[in-house]
Amino acid sequence: QLQASGGGLVQAGGSLRLSCATSGRTFSSYAMGWFRQAPGKEREFVAAVSWNGGSTDYADSVKGRFTISRDNAKNTMYLQMNSLKPEDTAVYYCASDSEIRPWSTRRSERIYNYWGQGTLVTVSS
Repeated sequence: QLQASGGGLVQAGGSLRLSCATSGRTFSSYAMGWFRQAPGKEREFVAAVSWNGGSTDYADSVKGRFTISRDNAKNTMYLQMNSLKPEDTAVYYCASDSEIRPWSTRRSERIYNYWGQGTLVTVSS
């Protein structure tokens, strides 16, 4: 029900845009987010967007370089990644909540009930 795409190999300083297409149910009422897992590391929060796109949040490591957005009419969420660094190399997962919760919970992966399959981003130095 969540399909992530857009990953690939890019040189440091380059850009990629990830997409997360949703289907099968209505996700437009809920917060969504991106997480990533680098080799040998735990999955970590990257960014989140509120149901209408009015609020966004970013991990400090990507703030100023990544932009999260969503288009509910197209049932799609995006992550524009600029100025990529080798340390951004990871499998990126999109996720969606299925309940209306306080925005303060957005960084916890436990609140996200639906997950995409992941898309690999590799940044070469």
